[in-house]
Amino acid sequence: MVKKILNHRIMVFGFILSLVVVMAVVGFSKYSEVEALSKYGSRGDEVKQIQEKLKRWGYYSGNVDGIYGSQTLAAVKSFQQKNGLTVDGIAGEKTLAAMGITSSSSSSSGSSGSTNSNSSNVNLLARLIYGEARGESYTGQVAVGAVVLNRVKSSSFPNTISGVIYQSGAFDAVSDGQINLTPDSTAKKAAQDALNGWDPSYGAIYYFNPSTATNKWIWSRPMTVTIGKHRFCK
Repeated sequence: MVKKILNHRIMVFGFILSLVVVMAVVGFSKYSEVEALSKYGSRGDEVKQIQEKLKRWGYYSGNVDGIYGSQTLAAVKSFQQKNGLTVDGIAGEKTLAAMGITSSSSSSSGSSGSTNSNSSNVNLLARLIYGEARGESYTGQVAVGAVVLNRVKSSSFPNTISGVIYQSGAFDAVSDGQINLTPDSTAKKAAQDALNGWDPSYGAIYYFNPSTATNKWIWSRPMTVTIGKHRFCK
């Protein structure tokens, strides 16, 4: 009888010990996962980078202080919603990648193919921006890049940057050959900012110069904003 009781107690103790170990491992994994992200309450250089980017793109209006407070949280959520990311307010690897920030917790595991593809997209978009809007303000140049990306997301247009840019009759810069000019550093930076999520066009998929436009249909499109010589619309 005593032996049975002892065996029972040993089994119970063993089960509890196993449960504690499993909980400890899971807890540690979650802790490690969370600590690897910038989130509400985080501090540091990565948070400053997030704030700087979001402030430049108009999502964030607070101080760039490296403190992930309520304003930063709200700005990250807005950015995530705009870019089709999970809206959780946590700057995980996908959110950071969309911002063009390399996470301090991530390794350089990205393939060279994806890096080359991104570089190619930046260059092509920069050429389009330079050909279409090199006389415009920096915000106006980013807005032109954003229109291309908004078309990529729309079911009414091709689903790649090159497909949108080279769609027949879509852009004058392609028709007149200016797409082949070498873009300057401003156009390249504008392309990268557009790819990272800044959209000064407010979701526009068209733009035109009211001073030269002769197409009546384009005038019927709902306007989102006017930047420089370009009127942006949906």
